[in-house]
Amino acid sequence: MRKISVLFTNNTLGAPAGSESYLRDVALALLRRGHHPVAFSLVLGSIAEELRRATVPVVDDLARLSARPDVIHGHHHLETLMAALRFPDVPIVHFCHGWIPWEELPLQHPSIRRYVAVDEVCLDRLVREEGIPVDRTELLLNFVDLERFRCRAPLPLQPRRALVFSNSAGPTGYTQTIEKACSERGISLDVVGLHHGNSTDAPEKVLAQYDLVFAKARAALEAMAVGCGVVLADAVGCGPLVTPDNFDQLRNRNFGVRELHRAHDPQWYAAQIGRYETGALAHVSARVRAEASLEDAVERLLTIYANAMATPAEPYDPPRVAGEHLHRIASHLKRAGSVSTTNNELTLELEMARAELDTLRTELVRRNEVLLATAESLAAAGDRERLLQTQIAAYQALPSLRVRDGILRIPLVGPALRAGCRYLAGRLEPDVASR
Repeated sequence: MRKISVLFTNNTLGAPAGSESYLRDVALALLRRGHHPVAFSLVLGSIAEELRRATVPVVDDLARLSARPDVIHGHHHLETLMAALRFPDVPIVHFCHGWIPWEELPLQHPSIRRYVAVDEVCLDRLVREEGIPVDRTELLLNFVDLERFRCRAPLPLQPRRALVFSNSAGPTGYTQTIEKACSERGISLDVVGLHHGNSTDAPEKVLAQYDLVFAKARAALEAMAVGCGVVLADAVGCGPLVTPDNFDQLRNRNFGVRELHRAHDPQWYAAQIGRYETGALAHVSARVRAEASLEDAVERLLTIYANAMATPAEPYDPPRVAGEHLHRIASHLKRAGSVSTTNNELTLELEMARAELDTLRTELVRRNEVLLATAESLAAAGDRERLLQTQIAAYQALPSLRVRDGILRIPLVGPALRAGCRYLAGRLEPDVASR
């Protein structure tokens, strides 16, 4: 095949994620073979920087691309549409990487020659939801760069270190459920991913340090290629340990959302960990390395590109096609506008709630200070009361006081003394008042 220019589009070229890593791996493989990849996205980041370091051109404005590509490798709806409008006569191979995101909604445009699904779930979306003819689709399962993801040392008989490897995993949530199941078996657990604040550009180095990995989709496949045991898990739910018995079904489903239908449960995770067996896991790893290599996938992609370029273009009226397309995506755009309005309202409510919380915190501090002062005052009063009680008890214990009380209790004598005291007190009061 002659050397070709391939324009890749993607929603972002930021942090490493599924389609971003897919684009990077294919672009670099094509570059090594002497082809001419170019990457386009409106959002650039670490993946864009990695591509540029490898001398793959990266643009965030298609007007900067003066050379017409031979074929467009289209990821994501809007970016593929922009490429189709910029290069209306260039054939497009359009990819679907996801079941849920609206960005994965397939673009229906006359320039698209082939649609590629990365698993049977995405194929269902293309054919059974979006009306794409079966004969215009391809199923190309995900792959691993085997040169990058080398085999680790043989697994220990029992797992000692485990990893939750997902951009949606944080320090709380389902990771705590996994941690409970692991701790009961004496397995240490780490978390790596974007939401956890420690996304990595070198997953091949990270994965090799662990015996058991909780992940999905591409991350799960890469962990298997390294030789780790893999339990399917992500924020939406969890699935089984990947074994030789379930490998074919799980691979056809990209180890993804169709298998993540169980609620997070420590007992379920414990049961999957209990199925850990080094021989079976080594067999799974060997199958991945034999059947899911990047180089084999690129060979297949080059064939798909060639067929797309050889398929004659159908004449079409660009304004009519643009109008039909706008009609088709209008509801999504309106929902996006509605979401933006709701987001602004919620942001305002959040700011007001934070202001109220600050006021309440200030009032709480003030009341705590008052409470502390009151408690100190009560403590001081209690100390004074105890001192007075001690003094009273000491006074009552005086011998002279006991003699007085004894005399006052003598019949006739006591009442006479009391009467005499009252008489004297009455006589003394006028004298005191006259002074």
